[in-house]
Amino acid sequence: MTLAAPVVAIMQPYFLPYMGYFQLAATADKFVIYDNIKYTKKGWINRNRLLANGEESIFSLPIQKASDSAPIGERELAGSFERTKLLNQFRGAYTHAPAFADFFPVLCVIVEFPDNNLFRFLCHSIQQIFNYLEIRAPLITSSSLSVDPEARGEKRVIATCLDLGAKTYINPIGGLELYSARAFEAAGMTLKFLRHVPRRYPQKSVNFIANLSIADVLMSVPRREAQNMIQKDYELI
Repeated sequence: MTLAAPVVAIMQPYFLPYMGYFQLAATADKFVIYDNIKYTKKGWINRNRLLANGEESIFSLPIQKASDSAPIGERELAGSFERTKLLNQFRGAYTHAPAFADFFPVLCVIVEFPDNNLFRFLCHSIQQIFNYLEIRAPLITSSSLSVDPEARGEKRVIATCLDLGAKTYINPIGGLELYSARAFEAAGMTLKFLRHVPRRYPQKSVNFIANLSIADVLMSVPRREAQNMIQKDYELI
């Protein structure tokens, strides 16, 4: 029997990213996470937003100082990182949320993970969410592939897909102007884009705030409803 060529998605690691990240993973057969690219300051790799007292609020992982050229895989969490303090930030924001009792134990497993390597900490957190939502795509580290780490942008994405034998690559809608369908077709692949379509769900906020951390969704709705949102609330273009 000939196995179908896998659908591949590729992303940077982020800490408890928004739902669209997990929708992308759920549509893919293989999910590649970059560990050998430059860490981006002031991005969303180590921070995100939750809902506190009806307003969006930032939560973050403190990062140890290092060379600006150090890749994500070599970055470390700062010694000042207080895991209990971060958990208390979530506890204060979501104690009375409908699904707090279900998801908070998962969040504890994520935050209390003892490894201070940033990449491994983030991968562990993503895998825990995958497990909770029953997302089956395996996490593949970019450095484990036979792809030139000096390749950039579209060329690196295509090389990664070819290394995995992919026939389809799915990217978030934000990459619509970055990637060329013709370039992927020339490499024997189809390029698709995923647009997350936010669904309103119960929030303790006057106005619904979309695209907060996945933690906001998983604290607010039962797991089965979150899985339904993962499977349905997007468009493939």
